[in-house]
Amino acid sequence: MAKNSKRKYWIIGLLILLLVVVGISVMKFQSKPKGIEVTVEKAAKRTILETVSASGKVFPETEIKISSDVSGEIVELYVEEGDSVVIGMILAKIDPDAYVSAVERGTASVNTTKSQVSMSRSQVQSSIAQKEQIVAQLANARTIHKRNIQLKEDGVISTQEYEQSESNLLGLEANLRASEASIKSAEQSAESAEYSVKSAEASLKELRTNLSRTTIKAPASGIISSLSVEKGERVVGTIQMAGTEMMRVANLSAMEVQVDVSENDILRVKVGDNVDIEVDAYLDKIFTGKVTEIANSASNISTGAMSLNTGSVTNFVVKIRIDTKSYQDIVNRGIKYPFRPGMSASVDVFTNQVDDALTVPIQAVTTREPEDIDSTSTKSDNDELLEVVFIMEADTVRMQEVSSDIQDDDYIIITKGVNVGDQIVTGPYSAVSKKLEDGKEVRLKEEDKDGKRK
Repeated sequence: MAKNSKRKYWIIGLLILLLVVVGISVMKFQSKPKGIEVTVEKAAKRTILETVSASGKVFPETEIKISSDVSGEIVELYVEEGDSVVIGMILAKIDPDAYVSAVERGTASVNTTKSQVSMSRSQVQSSIAQKEQIVAQLANARTIHKRNIQLKEDGVISTQEYEQSESNLLGLEANLRASEASIKSAEQSAESAEYSVKSAEASLKELRTNLSRTTIKAPASGIISSLSVEKGERVVGTIQMAGTEMMRVANLSAMEVQVDVSENDILRVKVGDNVDIEVDAYLDKIFTGKVTEIANSASNISTGAMSLNTGSVTNFVVKIRIDTKSYQDIVNRGIKYPFRPGMSASVDVFTNQVDDALTVPIQAVTTREPEDIDSTSTKSDNDELLEVVFIMEADTVRMQEVSSDIQDDDYIIITKGVNVGDQIVTGPYSAVSKKLEDGKEVRLKEEDKDGKRK
């Protein structure tokens, strides 16, 4: 009997415990708040700065690639990477021996052609002298022949003597014509020799220029930002082909950021737009700048033909000058050139500003099908999704179609459908994007003791 009594008490105890648990569950279910838990924020007027974000690299505004115009071995290299140089300073020398020999040959060629000119001119003078002699002889022969004509008529001289005089005259006239042709030929030879001199002098000038190009000089003042060669290396001159890049001279006092901006954003960017710049090498530091140049052609167009693959991303290079005032504090700390070519950077280009605009949080704006909008809202003539927000009124929400404008990182301008002070539902995302409907019952999310959303 004792065992049965004990078992009976255990069963009763378990039944009581079960009833208590069920009762507590029922009470919790009955006391559970109704509606979807949401967060809200009042629609308010703000200043909105529209931005276009992009990333790229830091470059000097001016960076000159230096290549040798002539081929040969580097026999002297006077600079190292990071050295300061001034315009006209000698940077390197290419072995000049071959070019010195070429200049000597060119000089000899000029002298040879000049001697040919002298000989040709002497020939002209000789031909002129011969002509003068023939002219004198011809004058005398004409006088004699004229006298012989009269003597022949008077019968003083024989026919043979007359014919001899006439033949002598005709021979001298032929010699005069030959002499004149010889003078003309000699003059042409002299002119040709003078052209040969000019050609030889031009060749010599080119050879001397090539010799001078064996000395590499700085085309501008700046810093050796890149040095690609060493003493003893051979370089290919740009006269033959693309040539060997030896070094680069950059002005590190004027730096810019080059970024890729997508085709969807490029039309909003203008020369002169203000820019905030973040350089990875400087954490928590914002530099300022301005847009100075916008590319007219996409950066990913291959040379010679445009790619017709519409699936590829099309970007345009935008150049942004970094304002020296924004990093003057770094310079004052002793860092003369704070930026190095190739540093990574990201930018926010401020493309538009609207003051005193009615705004709501970006996450509050969502889309719905046209048929989901109530009869009081504007209907769309097509099947495109409509922009809506949910306005909290008491313990329900009203779905309101809206029209939006530009936005910044946090807020978007609403041009129609919302008034200042409206309680706009901002979250959670799942509720705003899917769960909420017009007239849906909601409740505010509980706040912790500090007044922050849980």
